[in-house]
Amino acid sequence: MRITSKGQVTIPIDLRERFGLLPNTEVEFVVDGGAVRIVAVPVTRGESRGQRALRALRGAATVSMSTDAIMALTRGE
Repeated sequence: MRITSKGQVTIPIDLRERFGLLPNTEVEFVVDGGAVRIVAVPVTRGESRGQRALRALRGAATVSMSTDAIMALTRGE
């Protein structure tokens, strides 16, 4: 495995699945003697995965339609 010119590495899928390293998982690098470990940052218990996703998406919409206009479109009116 190589580090790219941007300092990136790909964590193999079997390790991501085994340790629950999902997209947007916060990690930190821990120096352990002469080695470096990647450790997942514990998730704050007050916020669920869905709440974190909503927080990340809040304010990202670009459609300036009203709710009524969107509902009319979905109903084929």
